[in-house]
Amino acid sequence: MLKKLKKYKLLAIFFVVLLLLSVAFNGIVVASANKYNGVTIVLDAGHGGRDGGSVGANGTIEKELNLSYTLMLKEKLVKAGYRVELTRKNDDGLYSNLAKNKKISDMNARFEIIKKTNPNLVISIHMNSFADKTAYGANTYYRVNDEASKNVANIIQASLNNFCGAKTKFALVGDYYILNCSYYTSVLIECGFISNPEEEQKLNSQNYKQNFTDAIAKAIFIYFGKRTV
Repeated sequence: MLKKLKKYKLLAIFFVVLLLLSVAFNGIVVASANKYNGVTIVLDAGHGGRDGGSVGANGTIEKELNLSYTLMLKEKLVKAGYRVELTRKNDDGLYSNLAKNKKISDMNARFEIIKKTNPNLVISIHMNSFADKTAYGANTYYRVNDEASKNVANIIQASLNNFCGAKTKFALVGDYYILNCSYYTSVLIECGFISNPEEEQKLNSQNYKQNFTDAIAKAIFIYFGKRTV
């Protein structure tokens, strides 16, 4: 009887050790998956604070969707080993409350974050709006005469076209402050038209958000030579 009890005790200790080793091993795997791969990306959620951006056909506020897509994309990139910095982490704007021109103050603050971070890539996330409510689809923009930005923008656009069937075959030149304020490789993504009621509904869908940000992440992996997460 004593031998059996000792045997069961040893077996119990053995399984506890196995369990602890399993937990430790899983922790190593997770840490390895999140190991910094040498690439830093700034994600810029457009608008914020008193600047809500565009308002959708059914009342969607652009700044809220921008942040939602940005945070979701950040999570995917961090898991893949990228260092990700955000210009805007919540609903607040980046302007000084004492500034006379809040828009200029906000944009200057974004530039300072980009400059301090010294990133390999800057991605600004926005939602589009147009008087013609039939307009739809995602568009990616890059700075004029910037081949590096054009290259990554076209990779992102191709990935989004494959996912959402956007009308724009190639990325477009865009004259935006966030693209022009620095010499870093930068793109701006208009995820879709919230002025289009059908696309607005789609852009608010959690499943669509996941698939859309997956498409951006895959394009980034290709650009930096990392094919899989």
